[in-house]
Amino acid sequence: MYNSVTSKYSLSLVFLLLSIYGFATGIKTGLTGVITDGEGRAISGITVVLQPDNKRAVTDGNGKFTINNLFAGTYNLTIKAIGFEKYASDIAIEEGKIQHLHIKLKQGDNALNEVNVSAAHHNPDNFIDMTRTAMPSKVISRKEIEMMGSRRLDEVLKEQTGLAIVSDIGAGSRAVGLQMQGFGSGYTMIMIDGQPMVGRNSGNFDLSRITVSSIERIEIIKGASSCLFGSEALAGVVNIVTRKNITHPQGMAALTYGSFNMLDATLEGETPFAGKRGSAYFSGNYYRTDGFNANPYLNEGKTAPPFNSFAFQGRARYSLSDKSTLNFNGRYVTRYSENELSYGVKPSKDVLDEHDLNGSIALNNSFNNGLRLKSQYYLTRYQTAQNITDLNSGVVIPGNRFEQYLHRAEVQATQRFSDVLELTGGAGTAYEVLDNTAYRGHKNMANYFGYAQASWQAADQLSVTAGARYDYHDKYGAKLNPSLGLQYNLNEKLTLKAAVGTGFKTPNFQQLYLVFTNLQTGYTVLGSAEFERELKLLQDAGQIMSVLPIAKNIGNLRPERSVSYSGGFNYNPFTSLKLDVNVFYNDMKDFINSELVAVKTNNQQIFSYINIARAYTTGTEIGLSWSATKSLNLSAGYQLLYAVDKGVVDSINNGTGLYGSIYDTDINDVRRATRKDYVGLNNRSRHMANLKISYAHEKTGITGTFRVNYRSKYGFMEDNKANNFLDPYDTYVRSFFLLNAAVQKTFYKKHLQLQLTADNLMNYRDQLMPVQQGRAIVAGISWRFFKD
Repeated sequence: MYNSVTSKYSLSLVFLLLSIYGFATGIKTGLTGVITDGEGRAISGITVVLQPDNKRAVTDGNGKFTINNLFAGTYNLTIKAIGFEKYASDIAIEEGKIQHLHIKLKQGDNALNEVNVSAAHHNPDNFIDMTRTAMPSKVISRKEIEMMGSRRLDEVLKEQTGLAIVSDIGAGSRAVGLQMQGFGSGYTMIMIDGQPMVGRNSGNFDLSRITVSSIERIEIIKGASSCLFGSEALAGVVNIVTRKNITHPQGMAALTYGSFNMLDATLEGETPFAGKRGSAYFSGNYYRTDGFNANPYLNEGKTAPPFNSFAFQGRARYSLSDKSTLNFNGRYVTRYSENELSYGVKPSKDVLDEHDLNGSIALNNSFNNGLRLKSQYYLTRYQTAQNITDLNSGVVIPGNRFEQYLHRAEVQATQRFSDVLELTGGAGTAYEVLDNTAYRGHKNMANYFGYAQASWQAADQLSVTAGARYDYHDKYGAKLNPSLGLQYNLNEKLTLKAAVGTGFKTPNFQQLYLVFTNLQTGYTVLGSAEFERELKLLQDAGQIMSVLPIAKNIGNLRPERSVSYSGGFNYNPFTSLKLDVNVFYNDMKDFINSELVAVKTNNQQIFSYINIARAYTTGTEIGLSWSATKSLNLSAGYQLLYAVDKGVVDSINNGTGLYGSIYDTDINDVRRATRKDYVGLNNRSRHMANLKISYAHEKTGITGTFRVNYRSKYGFMEDNKANNFLDPYDTYVRSFFLLNAAVQKTFYKKHLQLQLTADNLMNYRDQLMPVQQGRAIVAGISWRFFKD
């Protein structure tokens, strides 16, 4: 039985291995250099990779880099950077001599077509390199997104190892979010260019709001990341990086049409100006769909609502001097949806109107001593209005209406102090405001923070990444969250990794202030801060039939806290094969859960929020990648997951409390519950796996992918008597496979591209999965405007 003890022993073993191996001897020499553009200007933040040892260095503010402790011999040096042509050269290192290079990168004519950024993560919006944080990370490139044929962000993320798109059916058809390592969707921070996005439905951030048309890459951190990014990052972070590094005028027009009357149209362009001192990028996207019905047993209504969306994205950059740059980012998205629901019961029309705004201005400075400084102000606003119309009577029932603002000011700095030490830090404040008819008007929160991360090459084989964040919340006081990551290169083929980090999440507006009654079904939800007053009002009005004993536990909610452990290894037996293995254990305390607390005289239920004791998720992730040929690549991923509420386990073991008994359908009677009866937390699959075959033939311009995704059965809802935990007698979503394919062909020197995509080839649908569309066939065409 895989459990937390096994996980902890595995992590202890990894840390032990890191400490007992000695350091290599016999290192003779080193390599230094400077990287500039074609006009001789230094380029900072560029990653230099030296093979076969896989040694790396990042250029400082003067474009300089250093790689020490090299054996004599011949190495291959590679540089890949957005906006520049790939640089590759063989370098001869002589014993006792330090080799010095001056490398000039050539500007690429088709930056919009340059998609391989696996070795370059320079980002002026955020100095924190997501790939060098303590927790496991992954980068999804623009090329990978294009080869999948994806249109919306949820389509990309649901095919990644350890990630799942899940529905909160009780919160409505639009409550769709991202699950990571077994955490619910309210625990992953969604960021755009390093800044958090807002606008959630019952804690769920609907990723279908975001088009992939302007995305350059997607950065993912798994595990507690509050040490660097703050609240909501208990599970991890998804950072959307938009287009940057513009060098030549160019543009693109794309049109896609397919099943469910889906239409996706994009127009984007970029150009330098003022003698290339400045640059600008703009993208406009229109997307519409008729929605779909994921329930194969019903012929009317849509489980995923139809909607249309306009998205506008803009960036501008201007060099005030050789050392100072001003950056502007802006994004505005609208989405309008009408969904008629009847299913032969009570016909109604649900109308939702959303507006999403993100904007920032930043000043970046590079100093002669290598220090880089960024000062930034960021504003995001999410506004939504919802109405429900009874189609029989024509009566309009006011639905959810709110407007949420986040103001964020931040200063960030980074500097490499030596060949072995680099520090990144920042400080700032965030002020959040929400006006909501269900929250009794205007509410606000403020948070003040400071953080730092150090990357230290402690020895030839050992690198250390350590970070910490201090937060002061105006309602929950101060909290310090540290993290530590170790990486040991046992040899050129095997690297060991281990990390530990802490996280916290403050209660959100809904959990504190929500006062909401569903006028269609009649249930009521009361935030913990409003519970006592609102319950008394209902009692005085004679609307309460009974108050359950658990209501005594409702009071001041405490922040949720977690500690994440991870350990594993990367193994490259030869250059074309890579194996990644990671074991994780996330220990959660003061988990916030919704509970039934009272019953009204009309037999409708009242819910509120309390802290439950403890829970944990633990498991293993395995990734395998094989470059079979220059054009053919195979990759696979697998996650094993256990998600457990410790309070349920304790109650079962003691034979007392809420979970001490179970209704056994085999004997048609109540008996004492056992540990084997408890399956785990709802909506979590024990097994998830994916397989991808990718083909890219440069000469013919043909690329394509074939992907298989598997998810084992998972608990849907409690459907039994005498207990309130997931057991074998409850309702489950059965295990399933999804098969997806896409093929592209370029013509006329990469100006024209044709694409055909087929998602869910086997037309799998399940009434318990409202956002899983049936088979979708989509065709697309695009034209890129650039000089040959």
